[in-house]
Amino acid sequence: MIALIQRVLEAAVTVDGRTVGAIGPGLLAFVCAERGDTEASADKLLTKLLGYRVFSDEAGKMNRSVSSLDGKTDGMGTAGGLLLVSQFTLAADTNSGTRPSFTPAASPADGKRLFDHFVTQARARHPIVQTGEFGAYMRVSLVNDGPVTFWLRTSPDAA
Repeated sequence: MIALIQRVLEAAVTVDGRTVGAIGPGLLAFVCAERGDTEASADKLLTKLLGYRVFSDEAGKMNRSVSSLDGKTDGMGTAGGLLLVSQFTLAADTNSGTRPSFTPAASPADGKRLFDHFVTQARARHPIVQTGEFGAYMRVSLVNDGPVTFWLRTSPDAA
């Protein structure tokens, strides 16, 4: 599984003009399932995402995870939100030509099952979780903080 995470001051997802998910300070995570991924690989990716230290501590070093913010209120609102957005294009094979191949991506049914599992587990482990809509055409707006962006990946054989 893949997650492209961005530290944000705020982020929102709209579908057909209606906001379906929004957070204040926290992480926006674009999540993708690849062929062969399982619930175990989703769980491993979630653990990594929740514990990944991308927020500054008192000394200004990236030593805090989204879990350590845990819904605390700061001067910009409630911190520690997690906005999860499905994005199968992260699995694109771009090694040849000028048109991506999506062969590495999980099938839509497997992708939905694994994304839903990821969201369910995230909600069980974190207090502020919002989502986009799987398979929908979404507009994502964000204010990247830093900018701070990381690509996280777990492979099925590493789960």
